[in-house]
Amino acid sequence: MPCVPASNLVNGDVDLPDPSGKSFWLNGSAWQFPNYDNVDTFVNRLVRQGLLVCDPIVESVLRGEPQELSLRSVQRRIVQATGLTQGSIRQIERARYATILLQQGVSILDTVEQAGYADQPHLTRSLKGFIGKTPTEITQRSEAEQMSLLFKTTPFR
Repeated sequence: MPCVPASNLVNGDVDLPDPSGKSFWLNGSAWQFPNYDNVDTFVNRLVRQGLLVCDPIVESVLRGEPQELSLRSVQRRIVQATGLTQGSIRQIERARYATILLQQGVSILDTVEQAGYADQPHLTRSLKGFIGKTPTEITQRSEAEQMSLLFKTTPFR
């Protein structure tokens, strides 16, 4: 969102003026709060208005493609676009992958190895921090539960 610094959005919030209980002001226009049924339309409208953009460098770096820019320039572009470092993004991806493995019935120790954690306490700290649950809590859940970091289904790289 070029009109809002990414650093304000990571672990924080932005107060947007509220013209009514059902909308907010963004970049000089009133926007209706999206709901589950129209969130795709909302995001598409943000993109059309240029209020939500994607830096192609970020996508290609996350896919592991080589860059013509210097390492430092790439790092700056990623932080500017996402508010996160590449290391933070990798940690989130690894926690997401480990959670998917645990939900699929992979043992905790096998998950440690497959997701690349040093040991079980390392896995536990990571999942507690990013997912809010320990590996045991994830494996012992009785019904499917939606977790925000699990929207992607592709494996960790």
